[in-house]
Amino acid sequence: MESPKPQYVYILKCADGTLYTGWTTDLEARVATHNAGKGAKYTKPRRPVELVYYEEYNDKGEALARECAIKKLTRAQKEVLIAGAGNRKARKKD
Repeated sequence: MESPKPQYVYILKCADGTLYTGWTTDLEARVATHNAGKGAKYTKPRRPVELVYYEEYNDKGEALARECAIKKLTRAQKEVLIAGAGNRKARKKD
């Protein structure tokens, strides 16, 4: 049986300093799409974007629930989450 595709929840830092949270199954391609101006409407005028945090899940429902939870965090709470990733730039969720 084929293992499920990993599901990623990610936070991008936009050129204007704002943070954007999203979900994807292909992290590298999604960041490239955002930087090409073909991603979310929000990030298009705020390019370039930089990946500053991500979590990996095996279950889409869990990933989408986490995306929603992160979007409800304050900016300060998101910054703590990002800082907790340490020098790795992004964190994998077990």
